[in-house]
Amino acid sequence: MKQIYQFNITLMDTQPDIWRTIQVSENDSFWNLHVAIQDAMGWLDYHLHEFNFVDNTSKNLIRIGMPDEEFGDASILLGWEVRIKTYFEKAGTIARYSYDFGDGWEHEVKLEAILPANAAISYPACIAGERACPSKDCGGIPGFEELLETLQHGKASEKKELNQWLKNHAKNYFPYSPEAFDPRAVKFDDP
Repeated sequence: MKQIYQFNITLMDTQPDIWRTIQVSENDSFWNLHVAIQDAMGWLDYHLHEFNFVDNTSKNLIRIGMPDEEFGDASILLGWEVRIKTYFEKAGTIARYSYDFGDGWEHEVKLEAILPANAAISYPACIAGERACPSKDCGGIPGFEELLETLQHGKASEKKELNQWLKNHAKNYFPYSPEAFDPRAVKFDDP
């Protein structure tokens, strides 16, 4: 590995922003990048995902991810077959990463830099970030806002019930604290 790609991933429509900065190998596939994003954000990887780019020449949408066999969608390029460097060619390139089409979590994935690899670092690596990721299946941004409101202002019984539910729905963040995030605590799975 000669170079690493440094990405900023921001969960869209959150205020203040929920974001991560990760570094991955230049030889990684989009599947590897997906797994790294899941781990860095704290998602549980139970749902479909997709990366989207707009082709600069044809203006067509390029979709990379995991096709849904139920819908027979052959227009999605297989994420494990496409290397990130194929579409992330230079710093500043942006893709949309969608996760859990039911809840509709949308992320902006921006290539910040292409850097020399450091032999002392094991990649992928999470080097920065802020705020805990929402729990899975909370209902997208509106459900997340309701969850935060209940945790802050709900009755004791509502908070207790919500915390019981969160035990099985928040990977790295139990007990759940919306402001808590430590990049050093991120553990990456082998894709």
